[in-house]
Amino acid sequence: MAKKIVAFVGSYRKGGINDQAVDTILGTIKGEGIETNKYYLTDIDIEFCKNCRICTKDDQNKIRGKCVINDGMEKIFQEIDSADGIILASPINIFTVTAVMKRFLERWVVYAYWPWEQHGPKLRIKEKTKKAVIITSSACPGIIGNLLMPNARQILKAMAESAGAKVVKSLYFSGVCVEEKQHLNSRQIKDARHAAGMLVG
Repeated sequence: MAKKIVAFVGSYRKGGINDQAVDTILGTIKGEGIETNKYYLTDIDIEFCKNCRICTKDDQNKIRGKCVINDGMEKIFQEIDSADGIILASPINIFTVTAVMKRFLERWVVYAYWPWEQHGPKLRIKEKTKKAVIITSSACPGIIGNLLMPNARQILKAMAESAGAKVVKSLYFSGVCVEEKQHLNSRQIKDARHAAGMLVG
């Protein structure tokens, strides 16, 4: 059973659909002896990746390279590395994840090994020993959203896998434009609780 779950919310609005879904998952597993931590990306000092690739040339036997930027990401990477499960949540803005989630993603290049003589990057972590749940939402109805906007899910899945996690559940919440302070409906809450079970099971 998982012992530590870390969640990252890439929304600009606290208390929104993505945030509620994360809280539902974490609330479901609360009290089971599992440590849970939730981070809002808007609250973390995340500088832009410099594309210097110094981290990607670090010892290939490390699970991640060392970034030269001194900001809030080292603490976050330590949280990810020590976690058994990861939750990544982002609204879909203009067909993809939010800008703050994209900035977060670019810093995950530390999980790649890519010396100059190598034509492309390779993931440092080969085995998927963690579990992950990814969450996206948009105004589009479910079927249309899944067909027209797969990019956001693909990005979050790639992030999870690069950190050594297998995605056990992908949640997509549609029609999140009905009211300013919308709430998860009973079916969506049930889906989130089911995802919690898959994450810690």
